[in-house]
Amino acid sequence: MKNISILGSTGSIGTQTLDIVRANDDLNVVAIAAGSNINKLEEQIREFHPDVVCVYNEEAAGKLKIMVADTPVKVVTGMDGLIEAAVYKKAEIVVTAFVGMIGIRPTLEAIKAGKDIALANKETLVTAGHIVMSTAKEYGVKILPVDSEHSAIFQSLNGESPKEIDKILLTASGGPFRGRTREQMKNVQVEDALKHPNWAMGQKITIDSATMVNKGLEVIEAKWLFNVDIDDVKPIVQPQSIIHSMVQFKDGAVIAQLGTPDMKLPIQYALYYPERRYLAGDRLDFAKIGQITFEEPDLNNFVGLDLAFKAGRMGGSMPTVFNAANEKAVAKFLNREIGFLEITDIIEYCMENHKNIENPTVEQILETEGWAYELIDSRW
Repeated sequence: MKNISILGSTGSIGTQTLDIVRANDDLNVVAIAAGSNINKLEEQIREFHPDVVCVYNEEAAGKLKIMVADTPVKVVTGMDGLIEAAVYKKAEIVVTAFVGMIGIRPTLEAIKAGKDIALANKETLVTAGHIVMSTAKEYGVKILPVDSEHSAIFQSLNGESPKEIDKILLTASGGPFRGRTREQMKNVQVEDALKHPNWAMGQKITIDSATMVNKGLEVIEAKWLFNVDIDDVKPIVQPQSIIHSMVQFKDGAVIAQLGTPDMKLPIQYALYYPERRYLAGDRLDFAKIGQITFEEPDLNNFVGLDLAFKAGRMGGSMPTVFNAANEKAVAKFLNREIGFLEITDIIEYCMENHKNIENPTVEQILETEGWAYELIDSRW
């Protein structure tokens, strides 16, 4: 029996993780956490019987306590509650599926408590990769990627020496606006941007895919996960989302991981690594697929990817600015306060106005996030 804690249990990754728990008798949920969706949390408490539940929102936590007063579950709240769920003594592996930089502190505390991390919160590595990876090494814990692309790279490296990597070929679908110019995207509405052609994901990551900022975040994440130079990570558009990423080795060989666009596969692979388990679902039929195509990413019209490379090359606190500015801008776009193209305009403005900090501490990273938020609110 493997005991797991899920941070972000009501979101897309969290609910799909629970689908895997339902299908396997040897997974046990001991702790869950969410922001404020207490109705969904109550359902999960009654089905999975965790010992500890964190509701980040204090008011919502108070309501949940009343709703589940007939159960023995312990309800906690705030950052302290998140950390309690992350370090819970019974948990062996922690699925970090919260969206945003809120995941940094719980992830680090879970590592220090000796928990393996199934990492779905890319912002943690984008902003604090230098701290997270060194801490994981110090405490001897595994960082197991849940992002489909990074899981694909991880699987492609199985049995191979990371020292033999020549390039990481990070695939992208191109999102719903692939092939469009900035002029054609000028009047994009929220509903248009939320229509991803291949993947069913949460709102924030779906918008990030539409701007291709998501691919930029994944480039920086790959740099830390696989200890490579950022310019050795090459994004390539693969519109069918069948090849999830590839590794090119020094001898010219390329190993890829292919599969249907189903997030349950990388989630399950992380939970059971190094074992593979049966997973119900569709299988690839190559005869029906017919062809798999590739394109260079369009950096002129999707400037978010180019900005990510700039932030990643600069390092320090600049990736935090890139990430924080994007988080704030996407929230404003989803609230219909700004236009679609303004998302990357805001990121570029914040990067231009930031004085980079080398090797920032967690406190400096969080302060930088606050600085970016204030700068955006003062102008937009």
